[in-house]
Amino acid sequence: MPRQSAPGDPPVAGRPWGRPPQEYSPAEWHLLTRLPGQAIVVATLLVRATATRPGIGSGLAGLEGIAAGRAFDSDLVRAVVAGIYAESDSGRQDGPQATDRATAEAEVFAACARAVRLLAERADPADSAAYRQWVQSIAARVCRAARPGGLTPLDGVPGGSAERRFLDELGSALGLV
Repeated sequence: MPRQSAPGDPPVAGRPWGRPPQEYSPAEWHLLTRLPGQAIVVATLLVRATATRPGIGSGLAGLEGIAAGRAFDSDLVRAVVAGIYAESDSGRQDGPQATDRATAEAEVFAACARAVRLLAERADPADSAAYRQWVQSIAARVCRAARPGGLTPLDGVPGGSAERRFLDELGSALGLV
């Protein structure tokens, strides 16, 4: 009888932790494993610029969001989490390319568009949806952590906020809206 994956474990298909599934090239896998971290960086830059309590909690919330992917009912999400951890364990550190918020946002939205196209071509539709929702949930955790009372109006935008605008644009870039 074939062994089943336990919740939070990578798929049993014989794929070592951190190795890309064969349907993805190393560059494509790098895109998928890097995008969640990029979302954390951009959301953290946004929170630092707008929140009354930016602190380190928002970054930690993003890391918790990545870890939460281990429990997703998606082989792809669990494999990406394993890939992120394997990359971290290897000592490889890919920091953000941009340090200003506007450029970082543009980079993450462009990466989202590339990931959406890639997932549409190669991933099971359920895995694609789970991955895209997971990435947005990571950014949402970062934004919520800085505002325990929820996302409140900022920047003079009635009923909106800088964080809400970012999360809406991220959802759009991920093809969720």
